[in-house]
Amino acid sequence: MSGSRLRYGVVFVLLLLGLTAVSVGLYELLRGAQLDLPSAFVRVAMLVLFAFLVLLILRYVGLLWFSYLNHLERDDEEPIQLPPVTILVPAYNEGACIQGSIRSLLELDYPRYEILVIDDGSRDDTYAKAAVYEGDHGRAVVRVLTKPNGGKARALNTGIAQATSDFILCMDGDSALHPATLRRAIRHFSDPAIGAVAGSVKVVNRTNLLSSLQALEYIEGLNMVRAAQGFFRLVNIIPGPIGVFRKSALEKVGGYDHDTFAEDCDLTLKLLMQGWQVQYEPGAIAYTEAPEKMLDLLKQRYRWTRGILQAISKHKRRLWDPRGGWGVTFTLWYMIFEGILWPSMNVLANTLFVFVAARYGTALPLVLWWAQLTVLDLAAALYCVVVEEEQLRLVPYAIFYRAFFALTIDVAKLFATFEEVFKLRMDWGKLERIGRI
Repeated sequence: MSGSRLRYGVVFVLLLLGLTAVSVGLYELLRGAQLDLPSAFVRVAMLVLFAFLVLLILRYVGLLWFSYLNHLERDDEEPIQLPPVTILVPAYNEGACIQGSIRSLLELDYPRYEILVIDDGSRDDTYAKAAVYEGDHGRAVVRVLTKPNGGKARALNTGIAQATSDFILCMDGDSALHPATLRRAIRHFSDPAIGAVAGSVKVVNRTNLLSSLQALEYIEGLNMVRAAQGFFRLVNIIPGPIGVFRKSALEKVGGYDHDTFAEDCDLTLKLLMQGWQVQYEPGAIAYTEAPEKMLDLLKQRYRWTRGILQAISKHKRRLWDPRGGWGVTFTLWYMIFEGILWPSMNVLANTLFVFVAARYGTALPLVLWWAQLTVLDLAAALYCVVVEEEQLRLVPYAIFYRAFFALTIDVAKLFATFEEVFKLRMDWGKLERIGRI
């Protein structure tokens, strides 16, 4: 076993010890459920929540185990073939970030690629700033197109039609790529069953508590899940800032649709429905600018939640019809668990335990609920930070993550779910970028 794998193994053992401590705390929670509470409804509700906590612990163990197995599968050998790649950069009012994004692309360690910037009818100076880089830059050729505003999906479809390569990298106009991204991602396509590779998204602006919490969330809450899904080649959301595709796979599924607010999730599900496999590559890294204000963050998560629910709704027949493969059906149900069931139970648990504390004078269930989840988060954060070779200083943020961040996001998800169920009107809600790239 290599030194890095040995390190991962040691961290994983420590992680299991942490989860053992969680089980001890769970026993205390179950004992707490036997408190002398006169309300039968409250007692039953607490027992249901404790049973759900057991399910949640199993979820953590499963994700971490399969994420660990996926990392053990990694092959760091240089790919034999490095075919040309077209990089699509859709941009709408990205004047603050677009030049930094293009500069990062010109520094990619790859022999042949083209950069295709699609200005989607921006009202600022995005097109003019991008056009400065148009031309031949040695290994890379930059082309800049402009079109009337029609949304990100249509801009990407324009780029797909104009792409000259058999492999396409789609990113956001406010993102930057690690130099090794293309080399790390392209090697997976030696398997003809792989239709796409999801990359790793990192927060570049870790300037305050909120953005640092998102940096940890991206590593633990998003990349860990994708790594576990990657073991089964069933990644369910290829992130907008970094996804690499076979052009033939994109053409087969009809490219991006523009009828959801999560076109990336919708496209990924379409690929899985068509039998393509989707892998995760942690070495294909995109750096993105996260919201630094709470209102901006809530707007972003509101759109993400409604968009994911819209994508699930488009493919809901597969919830009950596994004829195309049980993996896709399980993936859809898992998305419902993550998007609706878990946020609902977390909000319900906190509401119930606060009521019990106020009504019956015991805060033990509330304290233990938070403690259990915090231990889970700390253990997972330690593992993910080591595996992704991230900053250890992010691990303690797991305490703040559980104290207020996760609950706030879950409440926003519930409001978004309610409004999606009742089909209330929503706008795209583009965030204003500061220009950290």
